[in-house]
Amino acid sequence: MPRYAPAIEPPLDLLRPGRAITGMSAILLPHRSAIEVDWSAFEAHVKRTADAGLIPAVNMDTGFVHLLSAEQRAEVLSRTRSLGVDFVAGALDAADTEAIEALGGTPVLFPSSATREVVPAYQAIATAVDRFIGFELSPVFHPDGQIWDLDTYRAVLDIPQCVGAKHSSLERQPEWDRLRLRDEVRPDFQVLTGNDLAIDMVMYGSDYLLGLSTFAPAEFAVRDACWAAGDVDGFHRLNDLLQWLGMVAFRSPVPAYRHDAAIFFTLRGWATSDATPEGAPRRAAWEVDLLRDVAAAIGVLS
Repeated sequence: MPRYAPAIEPPLDLLRPGRAITGMSAILLPHRSAIEVDWSAFEAHVKRTADAGLIPAVNMDTGFVHLLSAEQRAEVLSRTRSLGVDFVAGALDAADTEAIEALGGTPVLFPSSATREVVPAYQAIATAVDRFIGFELSPVFHPDGQIWDLDTYRAVLDIPQCVGAKHSSLERQPEWDRLRLRDEVRPDFQVLTGNDLAIDMVMYGSDYLLGLSTFAPAEFAVRDACWAAGDVDGFHRLNDLLQWLGMVAFRSPVPAYRHDAAIFFTLRGWATSDATPEGAPRRAAWEVDLLRDVAAAIGVLS
């Protein structure tokens, strides 16, 4: 007989029907080849995402940030700023953090050896910038990733310049724990779900910073509007379809979701190639057929 993990009881007291959701979307950086970025496709997608009502998040894991040179990261920031949109951006080091703030963006502190000791690192950064977003990341995404204990999370809440934190454990219970702590200690702090396997966490008070939303920013925006309007049925209908896409794209090996995004872009006519930079894991050739079925079900293919 197969063995199953015990069911997790959803905390119904945390449900927040009718709440306006803040959506941040980690932008894919399309490539023409393993070494050439498709800048026109990138700029079009940043604009597309902002026009949908989501906040573009550039130089994140979805944008291959750890595979980019400092010059490429700077060009991503420059091109994003030239579009005149509000944005957040992944920061790998102090230079990135300062550059992002100088261009009017909000830094998202990508986990690294420099932030291994989270609280003192964040306290030091707080003396240099007015606002930033923290980032918990499961090691399944990146070897430098770590998920904090609740004492660490509580200490981060005490840093006024840290206005939110992305939580990417891909588990519900730790995020529910963070929501309860946030509600008790600092209600204005944004718990940004990065759980692409449970995108309905927004029902419980999380906002989001997701890689999955880069596949379909307008559809995510419609889903969010349904929740804010009290259209629970409409929310769940679209959420279920988008979650199907998440289950496909974020299966093991999880980092290959970026290749899924590149394939999805070609299906939608947003890019001419599903190329990814060297070092990024890729899916098998038949992946395109699987994603085409999901795209058709969501209604983004004619």
